[in-house]
Amino acid sequence: MADKMSQISPPARRVSSAIDGWSIGAALIAGLVLLPIAAVVWMALFPTEPIWGHLISTTLPRYMSNSLVLMAGVGALAATVGTVTAWLVVMYDFPGRRWLEWGLLLPLAVPAYVGAYALTDFLEYAGPVQTGLRALMGWESARDYAFPEVRSRGAALLVLAASLFPYVYLMARAAFREQSGRTLEVARALGAGPVARFWRVGLPMARPAIAAGTAIVMMETINDFGVVEYFGVQTLTTGIFTVWLEMRNAGGAAQIACVILALVLALVTLEKLSRRRSRFFRLSRSDVPLTRARLAGGQAALASLACLLPFVFGFVLPVGVLSHHAWVNAHAWIDPDLGRALWHTLATGGAAAGLTVTGALVLVYGVRLARATLPRLLLPVTTIGYAAPGAVLGVGILLPLAAFDHALADTWLAITGTDPGLILTGSAAAIVLAYMVRFFAIAQGAADAAMGRVAPSLPMAARALGRSPGATLRAVYLPLIRGSVGTALLLVFVDCVKELPATLLLRPFNYNTLATRVYEQASLERIGEAAPAALLVMLVGLGAVAILARANR
Repeated sequence: MADKMSQISPPARRVSSAIDGWSIGAALIAGLVLLPIAAVVWMALFPTEPIWGHLISTTLPRYMSNSLVLMAGVGALAATVGTVTAWLVVMYDFPGRRWLEWGLLLPLAVPAYVGAYALTDFLEYAGPVQTGLRALMGWESARDYAFPEVRSRGAALLVLAASLFPYVYLMARAAFREQSGRTLEVARALGAGPVARFWRVGLPMARPAIAAGTAIVMMETINDFGVVEYFGVQTLTTGIFTVWLEMRNAGGAAQIACVILALVLALVTLEKLSRRRSRFFRLSRSDVPLTRARLAGGQAALASLACLLPFVFGFVLPVGVLSHHAWVNAHAWIDPDLGRALWHTLATGGAAAGLTVTGALVLVYGVRLARATLPRLLLPVTTIGYAAPGAVLGVGILLPLAAFDHALADTWLAITGTDPGLILTGSAAAIVLAYMVRFFAIAQGAADAAMGRVAPSLPMAARALGRSPGATLRAVYLPLIRGSVGTALLLVFVDCVKELPATLLLRPFNYNTLATRVYEQASLERIGEAAPAALLVMLVGLGAVAILARANR
């Protein structure tokens, strides 16, 4: 027995030292993710050129009011559309329900700024709508008729809601599908009609999911830059660009960024508090499944129309407008600048996705092995990057990274006598880092959920056979969670492709991705030149939608 214990003891000591290494690695990765947020707070508290008083007395109230109005308006409209359409496709059978159930996810593939460009081109004076009205009614100029202003706050609200409502739809649909068929039957037996069953039974039980989806919509709204900038709506995000790039005041930009962070944290806190005391339970394991009621006549037509309109406005319209321009301007497909933008997108998005998922695996696995409490405390905090808008991360990354880059170049020059230039900020490294911080929560959530599904006996058996923690990760965990890792890679890559504010702030000179090329060409009113890049972005986005559809069948 003593001989056996002596044989087992050395591996145990090696495991203990490896565990410490994994813990340190997990803490370092968490620190890297949190560093930009800490840098923003530091710059806001200690600005080199105080400008806060000037902002409060001039532009900040306008930035704040526009941001709050958009957040509230987009959140309310997206919650209404997403909840109603989810209830209809789950509870009723009507013409087109089967394909509309998945078609309502497709607007997620269309970035909001792409939808803004398409809507403006469709409704502007020279667009098909006003041109057709003038031809039909015999009007000769804009003075002969009144038409709503296209580039306005109201239009921005509609475009953002059309692009973001699938977040609410996806969560509400899952919540409605999990509800008890027996509960709804009891409500029907007590005389509750369709509307009463929705208000009194379905909606209250799905409220946590709807609130979570609406919170995501509102966070994405305050993160938006392309739509509000194109429509001329001054928000907190556009204020960061104005104060930093035009007024050249990084401290003021950081202070506006802290206002955005405060709004996001307040929103997340309110969402959690609103469902803190909510508890919902299934009545039994043998619960009665939901049975869809078949609609006919006018009711069926109204249900089909209610689901069709968001799909048309959020997906068909932008895809149709841009496909037309891409067809008419076929030469834009062979533009060398488009090829370079595509390569830059694949390189930065692919590198960011690979590094993000790898870092998430190391962090989650290190926390599972950690004996110290610090990595466990840092794990949930690292998700704050997803709530932080891209413009905020741009402020928090660029200036600290530039200072480090200059120090690194000066040190290299002193040692070798040669000037290497700006290695990090002069390349796409800053963009990759911003993507990693911004979308780390996606990879971390996927890794944590996947590792949680692995039976504990399997890694324990590997460790008992003398495998090191790293070997156990490679031999046991990775083969079993390969599908989840691949899904996380694709989701992070898709979000990197669509990210605009952080890319605009951090890209080197004359460095375009597909998103920034769409933004630049559309800003110059060259929709035809922007169309191919926009269609490529949407094509990539369809990959994420396909994953979501498959995961929620």
